[in-house]
Amino acid sequence: MATVSARPATSTRRGGFSPLRRQETIAGYLFLLPNILGFLVFSSIPVFATFTISMLDWDLIRAPRFVGLENYIKLLTDDAVFRKVLWNTAYYVLGTVPAGVILSLLLALAMNTNVRGIAIYRALFFIPVISASVAVAVMWRWLYNTDFGLINLVLRNIGMSPIPWLSSTAWAMPAVIIMAVWKSLGYNMLIFLAGLQSIPVHLHEAAAIDGANSVQRFRHITLPLLAPTTFFVLVISVIGSFQVFDLAFVLTRGGPGDATNTIVMYIYNQAFQFFHMGYAAAIAWVLFGIVFLVTLAQHQLQKRWVHYEHE
Repeated sequence: MATVSARPATSTRRGGFSPLRRQETIAGYLFLLPNILGFLVFSSIPVFATFTISMLDWDLIRAPRFVGLENYIKLLTDDAVFRKVLWNTAYYVLGTVPAGVILSLLLALAMNTNVRGIAIYRALFFIPVISASVAVAVMWRWLYNTDFGLINLVLRNIGMSPIPWLSSTAWAMPAVIIMAVWKSLGYNMLIFLAGLQSIPVHLHEAAAIDGANSVQRFRHITLPLLAPTTFFVLVISVIGSFQVFDLAFVLTRGGPGDATNTIVMYIYNQAFQFFHMGYAAAIAWVLFGIVFLVTLAQHQLQKRWVHYEHE
């Protein structure tokens, strides 16, 4: 009686890989090799290099001097400017992330329709994302101008006093936040739109037959099924907000009076304006620690409100 072997066709009798499986494995690693090399050369090595530099007193001209944890101790105990930029960055994150997530979700809901020309509307809202940050900041400098800016012109026409957006310590950071939310709106909208279109239509149809109105369907169907997408948008928005630099730098240069000076801008100033390379590297590592802890907290908290289909 003939028997059929249960051994996989790709394995050998000794339990190793067959020649075909071995060739496929090698080919897979060869395809991955450029990315692995790029990650090692442009990410891993610079990361470890900055940690070494953070232990040095180095101005790029004189020979570096090893100072151990002195940069970190000074940063955390005797640097009032760092505490200021830390607060500014937290202000920016708390201002941009909730507003950006909520507005982009509402925009995605509006764009998730079958009206005529919807693709054009989606493209229009995505244009700020692909626009250069410098060009966007220059445009908003004109919009925020106290004397002839378009925003203050509108305020005057409705009987309100003009706002000194970029010259007031109270209004400068809100001005940066408004601009940043506007620029990132299309990117988050596109992610939410993909999440909305992955929700099965028959769930909404069944709920409508059972008498659920649009608000109830949004609350009990759309939001729960959109939770993984929302979590992803939250994580990338928080990480991106902590690393804000170009928009704020071009719009305000950190002013007035350090009102919009952020952590990354402080790193740039310490490294390339004052040539305190070791101190700048220490600030970068502290920023990495903050972002890592915040992301870790988000990952732990998501277990309470994010549910995946395979669970």
